[in-house]
This record gives sequence, structure tokens and C-alpha cells, in this order.
Amino acid sequence: MTDSTFGLFGTDPWWLVILKVLAIFVILVLLTLFTIWWERRVVSRMQNRIGPNRVGPQGLLQSLMDGIKLALKEEIIPKSAHLAVYWLAPVISATMAFLAFAVIPFGPEVSIFGVVTPLQLTDFPVSVLYVLAIASIGIYGIVLGGWASGSTYPLLGGIRSSAQMISYEIAMGLSFVAVFLFAGSMSTSQIVIAQEPIWFAVILLPSFLIYCTAMVGETNRAPFDLPEAEGELVGGFHTEYSSLKFALFFLAEYINMVTVSAMATTLFLGGYLAPWPLSLWEGANQGWWPMLWWLIKVQIFIFIFIWLRGTLPRMRYDQFMRFGWKVLIPVSIAWIMIVSLARVLRDDVSLTTTEILISGAVVIVLLILASWVIQTRADRRNRAREDAEAAAAAAPFDPMEAGFPVPPMPGQSFTYTSRRAAAQGNTIVQEPVTTSRSVEDPTHDPDEESTHG
Repeated sequence: MTDSTFGLFGTDPWWLVILKVLAIFVILVLLTLFTIWWERRVVSRMQNRIGPNRVGPQGLLQSLMDGIKLALKEEIIPKSAHLAVYWLAPVISATMAFLAFAVIPFGPEVSIFGVVTPLQLTDFPVSVLYVLAIASIGIYGIVLGGWASGSTYPLLGGIRSSAQMISYEIAMGLSFVAVFLFAGSMSTSQIVIAQEPIWFAVILLPSFLIYCTAMVGETNRAPFDLPEAEGELVGGFHTEYSSLKFALFFLAEYINMVTVSAMATTLFLGGYLAPWPLSLWEGANQGWWPMLWWLIKVQIFIFIFIWLRGTLPRMRYDQFMRFGWKVLIPVSIAWIMIVSLARVLRDDVSLTTTEILISGAVVIVLLILASWVIQTRADRRNRAREDAEAAAAAAPFDPMEAGFPVPPMPGQSFTYTSRRAAAQGNTIVQEPVTTSRSVEDPTHDPDEESTHG
């Protein structure tokens, strides 16, 4: 028996299930082709260029031609590659990217060839957790692709990518908790219905901003495309891939962009529900119209991805990881505590609006005080470390203290006697030599100075 909460899910005939699967596959492929073309056109406008405009009207068929050309290119497989894993890795990434869309709602119930069915492949009580699980499996394709290539740079790119995606998945998952508390469900269709009065992006703005930041890091997109940093790691985990296998990684990246955009639309922007003032129209949320609103919202998020790539520089890797672990995750946990407290005060304690606002103000003041104390202690530690470094730099430096010559650190000085002078038995006291002197005057030769003395 089917749970009444989920309506017609699980009752579709077999031919309709196959039709939905094919429709989702075609939609994702077309969205990928369009997104590639749109990204090249938007970035070219930002950089005062023309972009693709030759193949098809306005260059719309350029992405299709590039895909055909990529599939027909000569394939080069490194000799040191692990062939089984090397072949399997791009398949894992592309497959997981498609599977995540199984629980995304495109619209309400409609009639397809006389059968009333929701515009969604399936749904169950923990649909959002299913998406997170599928995204986690997709990481295996990236890290295995880097390892199986048998090369150093792809391995480093795969390790970077797995660490980055796991780190930002934690913040992403925490941003969902407040949505679960307000919707009372982890089902994607139920979350969309719960936003009919007001979108969660309005009442849960911190969760929405955290998710928007985490989804860019999760998809390895600029300015967070550190696993594919060309200046550091050539091309990242897929450096040794070519032809159709590289196309699968490329396809997975763009489908993941669509997936996280669809999740943001579903959880925070009302899904397929029409925005105001279109929602005032009685038929705005009926029939096939909601699918149009869904597509527009998803394209807005994809445009934000493109906008970020065309405007922001790439971050340093340690700064990026520090931001995820020390900023996003603590802020997410603090926001969950505030939301949980507000729900308890509203439902169980039955406080008035004024009392809830006062309680929230007290919590915010306490958080500000806690952050001030933490920052003060961090500044104190930094000053103590700087004082210790200054004291160490002022102390006399013996380059042979460890039994072998050691170069001085910046700011340290020492007395130098050349080997020629020592062999001649001359005792010459040299002026203190600092590392800054050698950097400023690379032609300085202490042997000549001792000889002239």
C-alpha cells in the first residue's frame, strides 16, 4: 500500500515510469548543452568579447558540435593507469549526477495520456538525504579518477576535490536542518508544499546564504575550483583523461550545477510554485505552468554560477578550507540552535511575538559577545607569537649550532668568516650579515670582502 501522504507516488504504470526517466535524461542533457553555451556567451559579454556565434542561430549548436568533436577525438591512456578504475571513475561521476534528479519535483499533478501523475519520478520520506548520499558517492568518481591515472598532479587534484566536497557537504547538510524543522518533513514534494505561504529563503535567510556558498564549493566551480587550479595542478583530477571519458566528467560537473540549483529552488524558493505577483493568478500553480517557473528559478541560479566565474578570483586553498570549517559550519550550528529555540518557544512555551523577539535579541547579543571573546583571545595569541618571533630574531644566530650549516631565517643576522680567511689563519670579524642584505644585493661576495680586508 502507498502512504497517503505521498499521493500517487509508486502507482504509475511501467511505461509512464520509463517515459519520466527518459524525460529527465533529455532535460538534463539539453540543460547541459544550453548551460555551456550560455556560460560562454555571458562570460564573453563580461570580457567584451563575442563568444560562440557561428554554429547554429546565435551559436546555439556550438555545445553539441563540441560534444561530438570531443567524443570522436583520439583517446590517450597513460601506461601507469589502473585500467579498470580508470574506466569506471567517469562512469560513477556521470551516473550519480543523473540519479540525484530522481526526487526533484518539476511540478504538481498533471494528466499524461489520461493518467494523473505528479511531475516527479519518485519521492519518499527522506528524499533530501537521498540526494546527499548520491552526491557523496559521486565523490568516489573524482578521487578514483585522480588515483587511477597513475600521475602526481591528478592524484593531488583528486585529494583536494574529495576534501573540499566532503567539507562543504557538512555545511550544506546543516543548512537543510532548519528547512526540515519548518517543513516538518524531509520529502522534497512536502517541502515545496510547505512554502506556499512564504518561501523559506525569506524566513530562513542564513540557511539560504550558507547553502548558496556551500553549493559553489560542492560543485568545484570558480572561485572555488581549486581541485582544477590550472596554475598549480595542470587540470586537476581529469588531467590524464581525454575523449569520451573527459566528456563524462565534463557532463557530470554541469549536471551537478543543475542539481544543486534545483535543490536550492526546491528547498528555499518554493520549487515549482509561482512567485508573487504571478501567484495571484488562480491557474499559476496548476497544469504545466509550474514547470516554467521551476526552469526560470533554476536558470537564475545557473546564471549566478556563471557570474561568479566571470568576476571573482580563485581563493587560496587553505583560506577556502578554513572558511568552510571555521566559519560556515559554526555559523550553521549556531543558526540551527536559534531556529530550534524559536520553534520551541512558539509551539510549546506559547510566548508572544514580543517575548520571542526579546529572546532572539538576547541570543544574538550572547553570540556577539562570544565571538568578541574568541577574537580577543586569538589576537592575544597572535601578539604573543609575534613577540616570540621578534625575540628569536634579535637573539644571536649560530649557523653551525645543529652541527651542519643552516641558513638564517628572515630577520636573523650572524657573523661570517670565509673559508679562505680561516684557512689562512686570519681572524676577521665581519659585519653582521642579514638575509635581507643578500636578497637586496645578490652580487655581494663575502670572500672578496675578506680578501680586500
